[in-house]
Amino acid sequence: MQYLQPIHINKLNMYSRISAFIVFSICSLQGMAQRDSVKVAGGIDITSAYKPVLRNAVKINFSGSQLSADTSRPVFNYNVPSQNLFYAYQPISLRPLALAQDSNLYLGNRHYVKAGFGSYTTPYVKAGFSFGDGRTSLVNITGSYIGSKGNDIKFQDYSRINIKGAGSYFGEKNEVYGSAAVRQDKYYLYGYDHNKYPNIEKDDIRNQYEEINIAGGFRNTKPNDMGFSYNPNVDISYFTSKDKASETTIRLNVPVEKTLGESFRAKVEVAADLTKFSTIGYIPNNIKFNNNVVSIAPSIIYTSPLVKINGGVTPTWNNGDFTLLPNIHAEAQLPEKNFALQGGWIGRYTKNTLKNLVEVNPYLTPALFQNNTKEMEYYGGIKATLGKHFNFSAKAGLVQYTNLALLINDTSGVDNDNKFTVVNESKAKNFRIHGDISYINQDKFTFTAGLTLNGYTNLKDNDKAWGTIPMEFTSSVRWWAFQRFMFKADLYLFGGSKYIQKGNTFKTTDGGTDLSIGAEYRINKQFSLWLDANNIFNDKYERWHNYQVYGLNLVGGILIKF
Repeated sequence: MQYLQPIHINKLNMYSRISAFIVFSICSLQGMAQRDSVKVAGGIDITSAYKPVLRNAVKINFSGSQLSADTSRPVFNYNVPSQNLFYAYQPISLRPLALAQDSNLYLGNRHYVKAGFGSYTTPYVKAGFSFGDGRTSLVNITGSYIGSKGNDIKFQDYSRINIKGAGSYFGEKNEVYGSAAVRQDKYYLYGYDHNKYPNIEKDDIRNQYEEINIAGGFRNTKPNDMGFSYNPNVDISYFTSKDKASETTIRLNVPVEKTLGESFRAKVEVAADLTKFSTIGYIPNNIKFNNNVVSIAPSIIYTSPLVKINGGVTPTWNNGDFTLLPNIHAEAQLPEKNFALQGGWIGRYTKNTLKNLVEVNPYLTPALFQNNTKEMEYYGGIKATLGKHFNFSAKAGLVQYTNLALLINDTSGVDNDNKFTVVNESKAKNFRIHGDISYINQDKFTFTAGLTLNGYTNLKDNDKAWGTIPMEFTSSVRWWAFQRFMFKADLYLFGGSKYIQKGNTFKTTDGGTDLSIGAEYRINKQFSLWLDANNIFNDKYERWHNYQVYGLNLVGGILIKF
Protein backbone atom coordinates (compact mmCIF):
# COMPACT_ATOMS: atom_id res chain seq x y z
CA MET A 1 0.00 0.00 0.00
CA GLN A 2 2.79 2.39 0.77
CA TYR A 3 4.21 1.84 -2.70
CA LEU A 4 0.98 2.09 -4.67
CA GLN A 5 -0.25 5.27 -2.97
CA PRO A 6 2.21 7.73 -4.57
CA ILE A 7 1.56 6.26 -8.03
CA HIS A 8 -2.18 6.83 -7.52
CA ILE A 9 -1.67 10.50 -6.51
CA ASN A 10 0.46 11.26 -9.56
CA LYS A 11 -2.15 9.86 -11.85
CA LEU A 12 -4.81 11.96 -10.31
CA ASN A 13 -2.70 15.06 -10.66
CA MET A 14 -2.05 14.31 -14.26
CA TYR A 15 -5.75 13.74 -14.96
CA SER A 16 -6.62 16.95 -13.22
CA ARG A 17 -4.16 19.00 -15.20
CA ILE A 18 -5.41 17.50 -18.51
CA SER A 19 -9.02 18.25 -17.55
CA ALA A 20 -8.24 21.87 -16.56
CA PHE A 21 -6.35 22.42 -19.84
CA ILE A 22 -9.31 21.14 -21.89
CA VAL A 23 -11.81 23.34 -19.99
CA PHE A 24 -9.63 26.44 -20.35
CA SER A 25 -9.22 25.82 -24.08
CA ILE A 26 -12.97 25.46 -24.61
CA CYS A 27 -13.67 28.66 -22.72
CA SER A 28 -11.05 30.55 -24.67
CA LEU A 29 -12.49 29.38 -27.96
CA GLN A 30 -15.96 30.50 -26.93
CA GLY A 31 -14.65 33.99 -25.89
CA MET A 32 -12.82 34.34 -29.16
CA ALA A 33 -15.90 33.31 -31.06
CA GLN A 34 -17.99 35.92 -29.23
CA ARG A 35 -15.37 38.65 -29.77
CA ASP A 36 -15.16 37.75 -33.42
CA SER A 37 -18.92 37.90 -33.73
CA VAL A 38 -18.98 41.39 -32.16
CA LYS A 39 -16.33 42.64 -34.51
CA VAL A 40 -18.26 41.32 -37.38
CA ALA A 41 -21.31 43.28 -36.15
CA GLY A 42 -19.18 46.49 -35.98
CA GLY A 43 -19.59 47.05 -32.14
CA ILE A 44 -17.14 48.05 -29.45
CA ASP A 45 -14.47 46.17 -27.54
CA ILE A 46 -15.06 45.83 -23.82
CA THR A 47 -11.71 45.54 -22.22
CA SER A 48 -12.70 46.12 -18.60
CA ALA A 49 -15.76 46.14 -16.38
CA TYR A 50 -17.22 49.58 -15.16
CA LYS A 51 -18.32 50.01 -11.62
CA PRO A 52 -20.10 53.27 -10.78
CA VAL A 53 -18.86 54.69 -7.47
CA LEU A 54 -20.34 57.70 -5.57
CA ARG A 55 -17.96 60.39 -4.37
CA ASN A 56 -17.54 60.59 -0.65
CA ALA A 57 -19.79 63.30 0.76
CA VAL A 58 -18.00 66.17 2.40
CA LYS A 59 -19.63 67.24 5.70
CA ILE A 60 -19.74 70.93 6.41
CA ASN A 61 -18.64 71.56 9.95
CA PHE A 62 -20.20 74.63 11.56
CA SER A 63 -18.27 76.24 14.38
CA GLY A 64 -20.22 78.63 16.67
CA SER A 65 -18.78 82.15 17.09
CA GLN A 66 -19.96 85.08 19.25
CA LEU A 67 -21.47 88.00 17.33
CA SER A 68 -19.66 91.31 17.68
CA ALA A 69 -21.49 93.86 19.81
CA ASP A 70 -23.20 96.75 18.01
CA THR A 71 -21.76 99.86 19.62
CA SER A 72 -23.60 102.38 17.44
CA ARG A 73 -26.55 104.11 19.09
CA PRO A 74 -29.55 104.78 16.88
CA VAL A 75 -30.90 108.31 16.60
CA PHE A 76 -34.68 108.56 16.55
CA ASN A 77 -36.51 111.65 15.39
CA TYR A 78 -39.84 112.10 17.11
CA ASN A 79 -42.61 114.18 15.66
CA VAL A 80 -44.91 115.14 18.52
CA PRO A 81 -48.24 116.32 17.14
CA SER A 82 -49.76 119.51 18.43
CA GLN A 83 -51.99 119.03 21.44
CA ASN A 84 -55.31 120.79 21.06
CA LEU A 85 -56.61 121.54 24.53
CA PHE A 86 -60.05 122.86 25.17
CA TYR A 87 -58.94 125.62 27.51
CA ALA A 88 -56.11 128.08 27.68
CA TYR A 89 -54.68 128.52 31.17
CA GLN A 90 -52.91 131.64 32.41
CA PRO A 91 -50.88 131.87 35.61
CA ILE A 92 -52.14 134.18 38.33
CA SER A 93 -49.44 136.51 39.63
CA LEU A 94 -49.03 137.40 43.30
CA ARG A 95 -51.51 140.04 44.43
CA PRO A 96 -52.44 141.58 47.80
CA LEU A 97 -54.76 138.61 48.26
CA ALA A 98 -52.58 135.56 47.76
CA LEU A 99 -54.66 133.28 45.56
CA ALA A 100 -53.32 129.95 44.34
CA GLN A 101 -53.61 129.09 40.70
CA ASP A 102 -56.64 127.00 39.94
CA SER A 103 -55.52 123.49 38.96
CA ASN A 104 -58.85 121.77 38.40
CA LEU A 105 -58.96 119.51 35.39
CA TYR A 106 -61.56 120.25 32.75
CA LEU A 107 -60.61 117.57 30.26
CA GLY A 108 -63.61 115.93 28.69
CA ASN A 109 -65.91 118.90 29.38
CA ARG A 110 -66.57 121.64 26.87
CA HIS A 111 -68.00 124.28 29.19
CA TYR A 112 -67.61 125.13 32.86
CA VAL A 113 -68.59 127.76 35.40
CA LYS A 114 -66.77 128.13 38.68
CA ALA A 115 -68.24 130.49 41.24
CA GLY A 116 -67.66 131.21 44.90
CA PHE A 117 -67.51 133.72 47.69
CA GLY A 118 -65.17 134.25 50.62
CA SER A 119 -63.86 136.43 53.39
CA TYR A 120 -62.78 140.03 52.73
CA THR A 121 -65.96 140.26 50.64
CA THR A 122 -64.40 138.28 47.82
CA PRO A 123 -66.65 137.29 44.92
CA TYR A 124 -65.04 134.89 42.46
CA VAL A 125 -66.36 133.87 39.05
CA LYS A 126 -64.58 132.02 36.27
CA ALA A 127 -66.12 130.49 33.16
CA GLY A 128 -64.99 128.82 29.99
CA PHE A 129 -66.78 127.80 26.82
CA SER A 130 -65.36 125.77 23.98
CA PHE A 131 -66.69 125.31 20.45
CA GLY A 132 -65.50 123.27 17.50
CA ASP A 133 -64.46 119.67 17.06
CA GLY A 134 -60.84 120.23 18.06
CA ARG A 135 -59.58 118.72 14.81
CA THR A 136 -60.47 121.24 12.14
CA SER A 137 -61.43 124.20 14.32
CA LEU A 138 -61.47 125.24 17.95
CA VAL A 139 -62.73 128.37 19.72
CA ASN A 140 -62.27 129.06 23.43
CA ILE A 141 -63.94 131.87 25.34
CA THR A 142 -62.84 132.42 28.94
CA GLY A 143 -63.61 135.06 31.51
CA SER A 144 -62.87 135.69 35.17
CA TYR A 145 -63.54 138.23 37.88
CA ILE A 146 -62.23 138.56 41.41
CA GLY A 147 -62.27 141.40 43.90
CA SER A 148 -61.65 141.93 47.60
CA LYS A 149 -62.10 144.61 50.24
CA GLY A 150 -59.76 144.82 53.21
CA ASN A 151 -61.08 144.89 56.76
CA ASP A 152 -57.94 146.00 58.59
CA ILE A 153 -56.79 148.85 56.36
CA LYS A 154 -59.02 151.38 54.67
CA PHE A 155 -59.12 151.14 50.86
CA GLN A 156 -57.12 147.89 50.91
CA ASP A 157 -59.12 146.82 47.87
CA TYR A 158 -58.44 145.44 44.44
CA SER A 159 -60.26 143.80 41.54
CA ARG A 160 -59.43 142.17 38.24
CA ILE A 161 -61.57 141.30 35.26
CA ASN A 162 -60.27 139.40 32.25
CA ILE A 163 -62.12 138.27 29.12
CA LYS A 164 -60.39 136.41 26.31
CA GLY A 165 -61.34 134.61 23.13
CA ALA A 166 -58.92 132.37 21.23
CA GLY A 167 -59.46 130.28 18.14
CA SER A 168 -57.61 128.02 15.73
CA TYR A 169 -58.29 126.53 12.34
CA PHE A 170 -56.38 123.34 11.57
CA GLY A 171 -55.46 122.35 8.05
CA GLU A 172 -53.77 119.17 6.99
CA LYS A 173 -50.31 120.54 7.77
CA ASN A 174 -50.91 124.09 9.02
CA GLU A 175 -52.71 126.01 11.75
CA VAL A 176 -54.08 129.53 11.69
CA TYR A 177 -54.69 130.95 15.17
CA GLY A 178 -55.72 134.21 16.77
CA SER A 179 -56.96 135.76 20.00
CA ALA A 180 -58.51 138.91 21.44
CA ALA A 181 -58.53 139.92 25.10
CA VAL A 182 -59.67 142.73 27.37
CA ARG A 183 -58.33 143.18 30.90
CA GLN A 184 -58.83 145.68 33.70
CA ASP A 185 -56.86 145.78 36.97
CA LYS A 186 -57.88 148.15 39.73
CA TYR A 187 -55.71 148.87 42.79
CA TYR A 188 -55.69 151.55 45.47
CA LEU A 189 -52.66 153.33 46.92
CA TYR A 190 -53.57 152.60 50.53
CA GLY A 191 -49.99 152.65 51.78
CA TYR A 192 -50.17 156.13 53.30
CA ASP A 193 -50.52 157.33 56.90
CA HIS A 194 -54.27 157.08 57.50
CA ASN A 195 -54.09 159.02 60.76
CA LYS A 196 -52.69 162.11 59.03
CA TYR A 197 -55.01 161.87 56.04
CA PRO A 198 -58.38 160.58 57.24
CA ASN A 199 -60.38 162.35 54.53
CA ILE A 200 -58.72 161.12 51.34
CA GLU A 201 -61.24 160.18 48.68
CA LYS A 202 -61.05 156.65 47.32
CA ASP A 203 -60.98 157.75 43.70
CA ASP A 204 -57.97 159.97 44.38
CA ILE A 205 -55.78 156.98 45.18
CA ARG A 206 -57.14 154.65 42.52
CA ASN A 207 -54.53 153.01 40.31
CA GLN A 208 -56.33 151.49 37.34
CA TYR A 209 -54.87 149.82 34.26
CA GLU A 210 -56.63 148.58 31.17
CA GLU A 211 -55.38 146.54 28.23
CA ILE A 212 -56.75 145.52 24.85
CA ASN A 213 -54.80 142.81 23.09
CA ILE A 214 -55.10 141.24 19.64
CA ALA A 215 -52.79 138.47 18.42
CA GLY A 216 -52.58 136.01 15.56
CA GLY A 217 -50.25 133.74 13.67
CA PHE A 218 -49.74 130.98 11.16
CA ARG A 219 -47.65 127.87 11.72
CA ASN A 220 -47.12 124.44 10.26
CA THR A 221 -47.98 121.49 12.46
CA LYS A 222 -45.82 119.12 10.37
CA PRO A 223 -42.48 119.87 8.68
CA ASN A 224 -42.94 120.43 4.96
CA ASP A 225 -41.19 118.50 2.22
CA MET A 226 -38.11 120.70 2.48
CA GLY A 227 -37.87 120.22 6.26
CA PHE A 228 -38.88 123.78 7.22
CA SER A 229 -40.89 124.71 10.32
CA TYR A 230 -42.24 128.23 10.72
CA ASN A 231 -44.49 130.25 13.01
CA PRO A 232 -44.83 133.94 12.05
CA ASN A 233 -47.05 135.80 14.52
CA VAL A 234 -48.01 139.31 15.56
CA ASP A 235 -49.22 140.73 18.88
CA ILE A 236 -50.78 144.20 19.24
CA SER A 237 -51.40 145.65 22.69
CA TYR A 238 -52.90 148.92 23.89
CA PHE A 239 -52.19 149.59 27.58
CA THR A 240 -53.35 152.66 29.49
CA SER A 241 -53.50 153.95 33.07
CA LYS A 242 -56.04 156.09 34.91
CA ASP A 243 -53.74 159.08 34.46
CA LYS A 244 -53.97 158.71 30.66
CA ALA A 245 -50.46 157.39 30.25
CA SER A 246 -50.70 154.94 27.37
CA GLU A 247 -48.55 152.46 25.50
CA THR A 248 -49.13 150.93 22.10
CA THR A 249 -46.93 147.91 21.45
CA ILE A 250 -46.58 145.83 18.30
CA ARG A 251 -44.56 142.64 18.53
CA LEU A 252 -43.58 140.77 15.36
CA ASN A 253 -41.91 137.39 15.59
CA VAL A 254 -40.87 135.20 12.64
CA PRO A 255 -39.07 131.97 13.65
CA VAL A 256 -37.99 129.58 10.89
CA GLU A 257 -36.30 126.23 11.45
CA LYS A 258 -34.70 123.86 8.92
CA THR A 259 -33.70 120.24 9.52
CA LEU A 260 -30.21 119.39 8.26
CA GLY A 261 -29.86 115.63 8.41
CA GLU A 262 -30.46 113.62 11.53
CA SER A 263 -28.35 115.64 13.96
CA PHE A 264 -28.36 119.28 12.85
CA ARG A 265 -30.98 121.98 12.67
CA ALA A 266 -30.67 125.58 11.55
CA LYS A 267 -32.88 128.22 13.16
CA VAL A 268 -33.40 131.91 12.49
CA GLU A 269 -35.72 134.12 14.53
CA VAL A 270 -36.47 137.70 13.53
CA ALA A 271 -38.19 139.75 16.24
CA ALA A 272 -39.34 143.35 16.46
CA ASP A 273 -40.79 144.84 19.66
CA LEU A 274 -42.03 148.36 18.92
CA THR A 275 -43.58 150.55 21.66
CA LYS A 276 -44.96 154.08 21.53
CA PHE A 277 -45.47 155.84 24.89
CA SER A 278 -47.49 159.03 25.34
CA THR A 279 -49.24 161.04 28.06
CA ILE A 280 -52.49 162.93 27.61
CA GLY A 281 -53.12 165.50 30.33
CA TYR A 282 -50.84 163.61 32.75
CA ILE A 283 -48.29 166.39 33.00
CA PRO A 284 -47.89 169.73 31.23
CA ASN A 285 -46.25 169.47 27.85
CA ASN A 286 -47.26 165.92 27.03
CA ILE A 287 -44.38 163.50 26.62
CA LYS A 288 -44.08 161.13 23.68
CA PHE A 289 -41.26 158.72 22.85
CA ASN A 290 -40.63 155.39 21.17
CA ASN A 291 -38.98 152.31 22.64
CA ASN A 292 -37.98 149.80 19.97
CA VAL A 293 -35.94 146.61 20.10
CA VAL A 294 -35.20 144.67 16.90
CA SER A 295 -33.15 141.46 16.78
CA ILE A 296 -32.10 138.64 14.45
CA ALA A 297 -31.08 135.36 16.08
CA PRO A 298 -29.48 132.75 13.79
CA SER A 299 -28.25 129.53 15.40
CA ILE A 300 -27.16 125.98 14.62
CA ILE A 301 -28.48 123.21 16.86
CA TYR A 302 -26.70 119.87 17.15
CA THR A 303 -28.54 117.02 18.81
CA SER A 304 -27.27 113.52 19.59
CA PRO A 305 -28.23 110.95 22.22
CA LEU A 306 -25.64 112.39 24.60
CA VAL A 307 -25.09 116.00 23.56
CA LYS A 308 -27.23 118.98 22.60
CA ILE A 309 -25.50 122.19 21.54
CA ASN A 310 -27.01 125.50 20.45
CA GLY A 311 -24.53 127.89 18.91
CA GLY A 312 -25.54 131.29 17.69
CA VAL A 313 -25.47 135.05 18.06
CA THR A 314 -28.20 137.68 18.32
CA PRO A 315 -27.52 141.00 16.59
CA THR A 316 -29.79 143.47 18.40
CA TRP A 317 -30.71 147.11 17.87
CA ASN A 318 -31.88 148.74 21.11
CA ASN A 319 -33.37 152.09 20.09
CA GLY A 320 -30.80 152.27 17.30
CA ASP A 321 -27.79 151.14 19.37
CA PHE A 322 -26.27 147.94 17.97
CA THR A 323 -25.19 145.11 20.26
CA LEU A 324 -24.05 141.60 19.36
CA LEU A 325 -25.43 139.23 22.02
CA PRO A 326 -24.29 135.63 22.50
CA ASN A 327 -26.69 132.70 22.30
CA ILE A 328 -24.61 129.66 23.25
CA HIS A 329 -25.77 126.87 25.52
CA ALA A 330 -25.14 123.14 25.72
CA GLU A 331 -26.23 120.04 27.58
CA ALA A 332 -24.19 116.83 27.82
CA GLN A 333 -25.50 113.53 29.12
CA LEU A 334 -23.00 111.42 31.02
CA PRO A 335 -22.70 107.93 29.42
CA GLU A 336 -24.79 105.30 31.19
CA LYS A 337 -25.71 107.87 33.84
CA ASN A 338 -28.84 109.81 34.66
CA PHE A 339 -26.93 113.04 35.03
CA ALA A 340 -26.44 115.78 32.47
CA LEU A 341 -24.15 118.79 32.56
CA GLN A 342 -25.42 122.13 31.28
CA GLY A 343 -23.86 125.49 30.64
CA GLY A 344 -24.33 128.59 28.60
CA TRP A 345 -23.48 132.15 27.68
CA ILE A 346 -26.65 134.05 26.84
CA GLY A 347 -27.48 137.69 26.24
CA ARG A 348 -30.93 139.27 26.16
CA TYR A 349 -32.82 142.54 26.44
CA THR A 350 -35.72 143.13 28.86
CA LYS A 351 -38.02 145.98 27.90
CA ASN A 352 -38.94 148.20 30.84
CA THR A 353 -42.30 149.29 29.51
CA LEU A 354 -45.08 150.50 31.76
CA LYS A 355 -47.02 147.29 31.25
CA ASN A 356 -44.07 145.04 32.16
CA LEU A 357 -43.19 147.02 35.28
CA VAL A 358 -46.79 147.20 36.51
CA GLU A 359 -46.91 143.40 36.37
CA VAL A 360 -44.15 143.46 38.99
CA ASN A 361 -45.42 146.37 41.12
CA PRO A 362 -49.03 147.56 40.64
CA TYR A 363 -48.43 150.61 42.87
CA LEU A 364 -46.07 152.17 40.36
CA THR A 365 -46.19 155.72 39.07
CA PRO A 366 -45.72 155.84 35.28
CA ALA A 367 -42.14 156.74 34.47
CA LEU A 368 -41.38 159.45 31.93
CA PHE A 369 -38.42 157.50 30.53
CA GLN A 370 -37.69 153.90 29.57
CA ASN A 371 -34.24 152.30 29.54
CA ASN A 372 -34.22 148.69 28.53
CA THR A 373 -32.11 146.29 30.58
CA LYS A 374 -29.36 144.30 28.90
CA GLU A 375 -28.46 141.01 30.60
CA MET A 376 -25.37 138.88 30.03
CA GLU A 377 -25.57 135.55 31.84
CA TYR A 378 -22.87 132.93 32.32
CA TYR A 379 -24.10 129.76 33.99
CA GLY A 380 -23.36 126.10 34.58
CA GLY A 381 -25.15 123.29 36.35
CA ILE A 382 -26.48 119.76 36.36
CA LYS A 383 -29.75 118.00 35.57
CA ALA A 384 -30.79 114.54 36.63
CA THR A 385 -33.58 112.03 36.35
CA LEU A 386 -33.83 109.44 39.09
CA GLY A 387 -36.24 106.59 38.54
CA LYS A 388 -39.42 107.17 36.60
CA HIS A 389 -40.83 110.10 38.51
CA PHE A 390 -38.13 112.25 40.15
CA ASN A 391 -36.25 115.09 38.42
CA PHE A 392 -34.04 117.88 39.67
CA SER A 393 -31.72 120.53 38.32
CA ALA A 394 -29.35 123.08 39.79
CA LYS A 395 -27.29 125.84 38.25
CA ALA A 396 -25.19 128.78 39.32
CA GLY A 397 -24.33 131.78 37.23
CA LEU A 398 -23.26 135.38 37.02
CA VAL A 399 -25.61 137.95 35.47
CA GLN A 400 -24.27 141.32 34.37
CA TYR A 401 -26.82 144.12 33.99
CA THR A 402 -26.72 147.30 32.00
CA ASN A 403 -29.48 149.85 32.80
CA LEU A 404 -31.18 147.74 35.44
CA ALA A 405 -34.61 149.09 36.42
CA LEU A 406 -35.06 149.30 40.19
CA LEU A 407 -38.41 150.09 41.85
CA ILE A 408 -38.02 152.42 44.80
CA ASN A 409 -40.61 153.94 47.14
CA ASP A 410 -41.04 157.63 46.46
CA THR A 411 -39.98 159.75 49.45
CA SER A 412 -40.09 163.06 47.62
CA GLY A 413 -43.51 163.93 49.09
CA VAL A 414 -43.94 165.80 52.34
CA ASP A 415 -45.43 162.93 54.32
CA ASN A 416 -46.50 160.15 51.99
CA ASP A 417 -44.37 157.45 50.45
CA ASN A 418 -47.17 155.29 49.08
CA LYS A 419 -45.95 155.46 45.48
CA PHE A 420 -43.08 153.77 43.71
CA THR A 421 -40.95 155.14 40.93
CA VAL A 422 -38.37 153.68 38.56
CA VAL A 423 -34.68 154.45 39.02
CA ASN A 424 -31.95 153.39 36.64
CA GLU A 425 -28.84 151.45 37.60
CA SER A 426 -26.26 151.71 34.82
CA LYS A 427 -24.12 148.72 35.95
CA ALA A 428 -24.76 145.85 38.34
CA LYS A 429 -23.93 142.19 38.86
CA ASN A 430 -25.96 139.35 40.31
CA PHE A 431 -24.56 136.02 41.46
CA ARG A 432 -27.59 133.77 41.05
CA ILE A 433 -28.17 130.19 42.25
CA HIS A 434 -31.26 128.32 41.20
CA GLY A 435 -32.48 124.79 41.86
CA ASP A 436 -35.74 122.95 41.32
CA ILE A 437 -37.10 119.47 41.89
CA SER A 438 -40.23 117.65 40.81
CA TYR A 439 -41.95 114.36 41.46
CA ILE A 440 -44.75 113.44 39.05
CA ASN A 441 -46.75 110.23 39.24
CA GLN A 442 -49.09 110.42 36.26
CA ASP A 443 -52.00 112.68 37.17
CA LYS A 444 -52.40 111.29 40.69
CA PHE A 445 -49.64 113.09 42.55
CA THR A 446 -47.47 116.06 41.60
CA PHE A 447 -44.87 117.86 43.68
CA THR A 448 -42.69 120.73 42.49
CA ALA A 449 -40.34 123.09 44.30
CA GLY A 450 -37.88 125.78 43.30
CA LEU A 451 -35.33 127.95 45.09
CA THR A 452 -33.61 131.09 43.76
CA LEU A 453 -30.87 133.06 45.52
CA ASN A 454 -29.80 136.49 44.25
CA GLY A 455 -26.74 138.42 45.33
CA TYR A 456 -26.56 141.91 43.80
CA THR A 457 -23.14 143.54 43.87
CA ASN A 458 -21.04 146.22 42.14
CA LEU A 459 -23.87 148.73 41.86
CA LYS A 460 -22.66 152.02 40.43
CA ASP A 461 -25.51 154.52 40.88
CA ASN A 462 -27.52 153.15 43.83
CA ASP A 463 -26.53 152.04 47.30
CA LYS A 464 -28.77 148.97 47.22
CA ALA A 465 -30.74 146.94 44.71
CA TRP A 466 -34.05 148.52 45.76
CA GLY A 467 -37.11 146.28 45.65
CA THR A 468 -35.29 143.12 44.56
CA ILE A 469 -35.77 139.78 46.34
CA PRO A 470 -32.61 138.08 47.69
CA MET A 471 -34.30 134.70 48.25
CA GLU A 472 -37.42 133.15 46.77
CA PHE A 473 -38.86 129.68 47.33
CA THR A 474 -41.99 128.21 45.73
CA SER A 475 -43.53 124.77 46.00
CA SER A 476 -46.75 123.11 44.94
CA VAL A 477 -48.54 119.82 45.67
CA ARG A 478 -51.47 118.30 43.77
CA TRP A 479 -52.77 114.97 45.07
CA TRP A 480 -55.83 113.05 43.97
CA ALA A 481 -56.15 111.12 47.22
CA PHE A 482 -59.34 109.44 46.02
CA GLN A 483 -61.15 109.25 42.75
CA ARG A 484 -63.40 112.14 43.75
CA PHE A 485 -61.16 114.09 46.12
CA MET A 486 -58.23 116.30 45.22
CA PHE A 487 -55.95 118.05 47.72
CA LYS A 488 -53.60 120.91 46.83
CA ALA A 489 -51.11 123.11 48.65
CA ASP A 490 -48.88 126.03 47.65
CA LEU A 491 -46.06 127.55 49.66
CA TYR A 492 -44.29 130.83 48.89
CA LEU A 493 -41.33 132.16 50.87
CA PHE A 494 -39.23 135.22 50.13
CA GLY A 495 -36.60 137.33 51.77
CA GLY A 496 -37.02 140.99 52.60
CA SER A 497 -36.11 143.73 50.12
CA LYS A 498 -34.40 147.07 50.66
CA TYR A 499 -36.36 150.33 50.73
CA ILE A 500 -35.64 153.98 51.56
CA GLN A 501 -36.89 155.82 54.62
CA LYS A 502 -37.26 159.52 55.14
CA GLY A 503 -33.82 161.07 55.41
CA ASN A 504 -32.36 158.75 52.76
CA THR A 505 -31.71 155.88 55.14
CA PHE A 506 -32.51 152.36 54.08
CA LYS A 507 -34.26 149.50 55.79
CA THR A 508 -35.19 145.91 54.93
CA THR A 509 -38.69 144.45 54.95
CA ASP A 510 -39.27 141.31 56.97
CA GLY A 511 -39.99 138.99 54.10
CA GLY A 512 -42.94 136.66 54.20
CA THR A 513 -44.38 133.17 54.31
CA ASP A 514 -47.60 132.37 52.48
CA LEU A 515 -49.10 128.89 52.68
CA SER A 516 -52.35 128.10 50.89
CA ILE A 517 -54.23 124.83 50.89
CA GLY A 518 -57.34 123.74 49.07
CA ALA A 519 -59.54 120.81 48.20
CA GLU A 520 -62.06 119.75 45.58
CA TYR A 521 -64.71 117.08 45.89
CA ARG A 522 -66.51 115.70 42.85
CA ILE A 523 -70.15 115.04 43.51
CA ASN A 524 -70.64 113.65 40.02
CA LYS A 525 -69.46 114.38 36.50
CA GLN A 526 -71.18 117.77 36.42
CA PHE A 527 -70.85 119.17 39.94
CA SER A 528 -67.92 119.67 42.29
CA LEU A 529 -67.36 121.55 45.52
CA TRP A 530 -64.13 123.48 46.17
CA LEU A 531 -62.56 125.36 49.07
CA ASP A 532 -59.34 127.40 49.28
CA ALA A 533 -57.69 128.62 52.47
CA ASN A 534 -55.09 131.30 51.73
CA ASN A 535 -52.31 132.57 53.97
CA ILE A 536 -53.18 130.12 56.72
CA PHE A 537 -50.27 131.38 58.87
CA ASN A 538 -51.98 134.81 58.87
CA ASP A 539 -48.64 136.42 57.97
CA LYS A 540 -49.49 139.97 56.94
CA TYR A 541 -46.19 140.53 55.21
CA GLU A 542 -45.19 143.42 52.96
CA ARG A 543 -43.83 142.55 49.54
CA TRP A 544 -43.68 146.30 48.88
CA HIS A 545 -43.10 148.81 51.67
CA ASN A 546 -46.34 150.03 53.36
CA TYR A 547 -48.51 147.58 51.41
CA GLN A 548 -49.58 144.88 53.81
CA VAL A 549 -51.37 141.87 52.32
CA TYR A 550 -54.52 140.20 53.60
CA GLY A 551 -54.33 137.72 56.44
CA LEU A 552 -56.06 134.35 56.62
CA ASN A 553 -58.94 134.18 54.16
CA LEU A 554 -61.28 131.50 52.87
CA VAL A 555 -62.93 131.23 49.47
CA GLY A 556 -65.23 128.40 48.44
CA GLY A 557 -67.95 127.56 46.01
CA ILE A 558 -69.20 125.24 43.31
CA LEU A 559 -67.88 124.08 39.96
CA ILE A 560 -70.30 123.14 37.19
CA LYS A 561 -69.10 121.33 34.06
CA PHE A 562 -71.35 120.70 31.10
